[in-house]
Amino acid sequence: MRYRTIGSDPATRREVSVLSLGAMLFGSATDEAISYAILDRYVEAGGTFIDTSDNYAFWVDGGQGGQSEELLGRWRRSRGVGAEIVIATKLGARPLAPGTSYLDNAEGLSAKVIREPAERSRDRLGVERLDLLYAHIEDRTVPLQETVEGFAELVAEGTVGLLGASNHRAWRVERARALAAAAGLPGYEVLQYHRSYLPNRTDLVSELDPDGEPGGVGGDLLSYLRAEPELTLVAYSPLLKGAFTRADKPLSSAYDLPSAPRRLEALREVAGQSGATVNQVVLAWLLGGELPSIPLVGASSMAQLEESLAAVDLELTAEQRHRLDTTW
Repeated sequence: MRYRTIGSDPATRREVSVLSLGAMLFGSATDEAISYAILDRYVEAGGTFIDTSDNYAFWVDGGQGGQSEELLGRWRRSRGVGAEIVIATKLGARPLAPGTSYLDNAEGLSAKVIREPAERSRDRLGVERLDLLYAHIEDRTVPLQETVEGFAELVAEGTVGLLGASNHRAWRVERARALAAAAGLPGYEVLQYHRSYLPNRTDLVSELDPDGEPGGVGGDLLSYLRAEPELTLVAYSPLLKGAFTRADKPLSSAYDLPSAPRRLEALREVAGQSGATVNQVVLAWLLGGELPSIPLVGASSMAQLEESLAAVDLELTAEQRHRLDTTW
């Protein structure tokens, strides 16, 4: 395993593995025994960065979520896991009532909401401090200043370490960080967005935003990350839910760009040269390059996890990376 540092403040920054494990379906669609086995193997391989959310996975049973955090709490206690494992969670998108969703009844990002769900997440996870807490989705019904101050209060109290944002417009992230900096408060340092080797169409109307998909890495966010190298990008769904390799998982229309066939061919060519799988090449491409990301991978079987773990040791040659980067 390899590691990198996230965050800049010595009081809150953490060293994490360059591959993050998503626990979205642990405790719901993925049963406890398999979830424990995957978590154990990930840690055995040197993994230290686990991702969850307070609303995972409400859609499985029509509830409000919390199953993933609860399972991670049980796993931590049963294994004696302590601060050596960094667990990131999110708030803001938990449905306020069973049978609803973040689209029509989300908890939001008011100061009160930030405090109370964070406390519940700490209880479910069995931790005194949340290592990394994300604002999961935007809440434009609340003044951004209130959201910034609400998160900063928890950092000041020591119940939260690093702050992050997911599925936010780049200008909203920048505005929040500017407000925090002007007030001498901690701001977002980790950004979690969808990124893969195949770019997705961020112009398509989204459930979250009529102006397009805010959760995908587009030109604005890439430009922002280049200008702010202290920020960390965590790339979710890098393997497109199996679409790179499984015939029963076709690519969605979000990836229907003229470059897609050529980029898929480049992936297959590099995979053949390196003796790796296409999925491993995608992860290796994200891990290296000009704007390295931390891939966030899910796994419902040991084989899926092992494939992802092996990608950490895959070194693409300069020629291979040039081939991948310049194919459009």
